[in-house]
Amino acid sequence: MADQQPTTGTPPARYDDLRALYVNCTLKRSPEPSHTQGLVDRSARIMREQGVTVDVVRAVDLDIATGVWPDMTEHGWASDAWPDLWRTVMAADILVLAGPIWLGDNSSVTKRVIERLYGGSSDLNDAGQYAYYGRVGGCLITGNEDGIKHCAMNILYSLQHLGYTVPPQVDAGWVGAAGPGPSYLDPDSGGPENEFTRRNTTFMTWNLLHLARMLKDAGGIPAYGNQRSAWDAGCRRDHDNPEHR
Repeated sequence: MADQQPTTGTPPARYDDLRALYVNCTLKRSPEPSHTQGLVDRSARIMREQGVTVDVVRAVDLDIATGVWPDMTEHGWASDAWPDLWRTVMAADILVLAGPIWLGDNSSVTKRVIERLYGGSSDLNDAGQYAYYGRVGGCLITGNEDGIKHCAMNILYSLQHLGYTVPPQVDAGWVGAAGPGPSYLDPDSGGPENEFTRRNTTFMTWNLLHLARMLKDAGGIPAYGNQRSAWDAGCRRDHDNPEHR
């Protein structure tokens, strides 16, 4: 196999018609500094440099109700900011869920956002597929103990289950030494300078851009064999009619 030469020069495509949404699931309300936001900013900067329209939301700043319905005011809650945020989700080609590790797992805010995403997953797009088809998803994780892979596994499985396409290596994060210690943005943490984190964040961002470009140019995932509307109408591709067995 021939040696692979490093790629140089300009990117292979334009990305300035893409839109990305980063949902920071920190427990800290604005304007309190967020270590997760520091890692979000690094990825978002790469996208903005390519002309991508980037929205960044700190979920804890919003009055997002608990539940799995599209609008929880229809289920007893006095208010719910999710319907407005969901419109931003649906306008985005790229979704990145970012959050901290607490007790070895994703934050309660991350869990709530995923639950609310689930509430819209049964909607259909114009091709009769589930609503999130044709979009790509990734995640960023911060903390000061191990657990990045566990948290990423949970988020990326959830996103693909809901209909997002997950490119290769779209998880990145930073954790310090085990036990109490500095977090990502703290002085002398080494987080922003960490080569492993910088590499993975860059790879994640570009893989999201590349696959979002491919899906947008292809008009999304092909609508064959995966249309809920067709299945409900009685089309059972690849399954024999049991009446004729």
